Amino acid sequence: MIDFLDIHTHKTATKSGVISIQSLSLTEDIFLAMPKKKPISIGLHPWYATIDKLELQMKYLTVLAKQDNVKMIGECGLDKLKGENIANQLLILEWQIAVAEEFEKPLILHCVKAFDELMAIKEKLKVKVPMIIHGFNKNEELGKRLVAKGFYLSFGAAVLKENSGATKLIAELNEFLLETDDSETTIEEIYHAVAEIKKCTVDELKAFIFANWKKLNLI
Repeated sequence: MIDFLDIHTHKTATKSGVISIQSLSLTEDIFLAMPKKKPISIGLHPWYATIDKLELQMKYLTVLAKQDNVKMIGECGLDKLKGENIANQLLILEWQIAVAEEFEKPLILHCVKAFDELMAIKEKLKVKVPMIIHGFNKNEELGKRLVAKGFYLSFGAAVLKENSGATKLIAELNEFLLETDDSETTIEEIYHAVAEIKKCTVDELKAFIFANWKKLNLI
């Protein structure tokens, strides 16, 4: 029987029937207590990453990225409302893209008001690894532009809200991923909501999401 798959969560607890990838933000001390078996993603979040610590943290990240249980690089990305100026954020993201390319692992991305810059950096660097935008809940037009550019979209608790951007877009997509992020909503609730939107059974949705994870070499 296929598990519920949660591609992005900040929760540490695990339960039977759910496979989740826990997202960790790299700091100077997290290197010493890094999980060795549990599926994780690790990266420099744009809220916390700083240029003055970048060289040291990238050394840590490069070592960590070799671990088999590190499934993705991130949560990393761009945020015009918080963190370093956008020029510095772009540099920090470029360094992390280089690590993801070296170890052939997908990027899990945070993006706020910087989607044009994100699409531009993907084109500029000719990024080959999958780039997944987590927690997408913007308008359909932007979502379709991102998909056309080769991005993957991951949806969370917003799918429970009628007429949300996520709800409208997910009805039309053939490839997407699901997550809980830091929400109290469970991954099971999200699956049930999406199955209703897609007019399929939960088991059919599980198989669909499993195929997407397999395509991304996450399982």
